[in-house]
Formats: sequence, structure tokens, C-alpha cells
Amino acid sequence: MHVQIFLVLTAAMSIFTFCLFGIDKRRARQGRWRVPERTLLTACALLGAAGGLAGMRAFHHKTRKPRFRFGVPALLALQAALLAVLALR
Repeated sequence: MHVQIFLVLTAAMSIFTFCLFGIDKRRARQGRWRVPERTLLTACALLGAAGGLAGMRAFHHKTRKPRFRFGVPALLALQAALLAVLALR
């Protein structure tokens, strides 16, 4: 049961985070107000790392910044490890 809840939350946050990366990229191109980096990273940390990584790749956004380039995959690895722990319990 816990694994299913975790997966639903992860999917929802990943979709949300993916959209945030897309919105930020569009706003960057238009020279408008941007989504703060702290918000993007927080969304990744709150179970949205898969969506953040997908957004980085799909929109070619934040891929050169080390905190995103290394931080988002690290968060994804942590979330995968948490899923594995929950699945093995």
C-alpha cells in the first residue's frame, strides 16, 4: 500500500515539476518573470526529481548549472532508493 501511495505522489509531483521547468523555459525566452531556482529544486526534492530531469532534457533547461546537472539526478537516485526500501518492507 505504501509503495502505491509513493508512486502516485511521485507521478503527480513529477508532472507538476515537468510543467514548472517548461513554464520557466518559456518565460526565459520571453524575458518575463521566472520561476525561482529554489522552487524548481524544491519541487524536485519533494518527489518530483523524475519530472525535473525529464523537463531539463525535454526543454534543454538548466542543464549547465551544476546544482541541477548533478543535484537532480542525485535526488532521483535518493527517491529510487526510498522506493526500493518501501518495496522491500
